[in-house]
Amino acid sequence: MKKQAVLSLSGGMDSSTLLLHLLANGYEVTALSFDYGQKHNVELERAQSLVRYINGFCIIDEESKTMEYPYYVKHQRIKLAGLSELLNSALVTGGEEVPEGHYAEENMKATVVPNRNKIFSSIIQAVALSIAEQKDTDCAIAMGIHAGDHAIYPDCRQEFRDADFEAFKAGNWGAEKVYHYTPYLHTDKFGILQDGESCCECLGLDFDTVYFFTNTSYKPIYHQLEWYSDFKSASSVERVEAFMKLGRPDPVEYADETGPVSWETVVKHVETILNNHNK
Repeated sequence: MKKQAVLSLSGGMDSSTLLLHLLANGYEVTALSFDYGQKHNVELERAQSLVRYINGFCIIDEESKTMEYPYYVKHQRIKLAGLSELLNSALVTGGEEVPEGHYAEENMKATVVPNRNKIFSSIIQAVALSIAEQKDTDCAIAMGIHAGDHAIYPDCRQEFRDADFEAFKAGNWGAEKVYHYTPYLHTDKFGILQDGESCCECLGLDFDTVYFFTNTSYKPIYHQLEWYSDFKSASSVERVEAFMKLGRPDPVEYADETGPVSWETVVKHVETILNNHNK
């Protein structure tokens, strides 16, 4: 039996890379995506597209002329109807404008969604424990939290994860079969992207296709019936910086209020933000 994991798959770069990482390390993955009324819910469509791409990937045996499907991801979209109306955050529908600038700046705290990871982890824990009991095996809870999240998002820090897990163990029989798997806890987005590049090679997946099916923008732009990423909000700046360090263009298409822009324009803007922040 393959190792089991339940993944919180937002559709962003971090959790999507973690999906590849789990597959490359022999896990059978159940991926959960949460619709909590986020403005950037295009990420949910991207998550579905990525899973469809992975599940449709096949290897053709030239001798037998048969097709083998080496990976299968079970994906469930969970709608938390009505929740956004009760939350105070710039990320949810009806909230304030999503701030722009560097991802480490104080104004990024406006993008905190109260207790978001606690809400998600409670559901993920329940599913992971159910799988562990049904299959009589251990099951990992996988989350793509990383070092760049720690300053702004306290529910991405290790002390929160430890306290939350202790509460889970205290409230459930058999909880010892469930464990956390957070391989990016001490790395940044560049390190995550490097791992994604290696995992794509290992799995035989196309890097550009994989990352085209992700969204990191908190302020996606809808232009002529197509969704584009912005390049001014802090989440996008962090992603663009990672691709710049990797030395390859982001396959996601970018736009501003006037319409689509080139990768060179995106890089120039982000370089200016990074230079101003480091002064």
